[in-house]
Amino acid sequence: MKIKIITAGGTIDKIYFDRKNEYQIGDPQIIEVLKEASVTVEYEVISLLRKDSLDMNDEDRRLVYETVRSDPHRHFVVTHGTDTMTLTANELLKIPDKVIVFTGAMQPARFRMTDAVFNIACAFTAVQILPDGVYIAMNGRIFEAGKVKKNVEENRFEEI
Repeated sequence: MKIKIITAGGTIDKIYFDRKNEYQIGDPQIIEVLKEASVTVEYEVISLLRKDSLDMNDEDRRLVYETVRSDPHRHFVVTHGTDTMTLTANELLKIPDKVIVFTGAMQPARFRMTDAVFNIACAFTAVQILPDGVYIAMNGRIFEAGKVKKNVEENRFEEI
């Protein structure tokens, strides 16, 4: 089994600059997370987008859709910003015969206190054992796409 990882940006890959009080989307942090975890499952990372999910549009979602749909691999992890992750996941529901797990983070992976490592681990495990479909791995749970929303006030994902 080879897992294809598509990175779209989001908080998980953010790098902050104190002097400017700004951030940029940096290199995919999932590469370092998997390296540090000594992951032995074969995987390939494609940095598709480097966007905050609030800046993503329908064209970006189509690009994610076409990238996954046209790829011959069956297992995908997609790192994505949490604000519009559900919108992109819902677009991919039309893709048959693949296991697609989205994940992201509320705090950047480079921060000492972050949920990124845990969420990546959940997604990476989930993609190996779930049946075909589209899922979101956040907050220690696996949600089916189309049946989940982000609760902004509570800073977590919940079933609809």
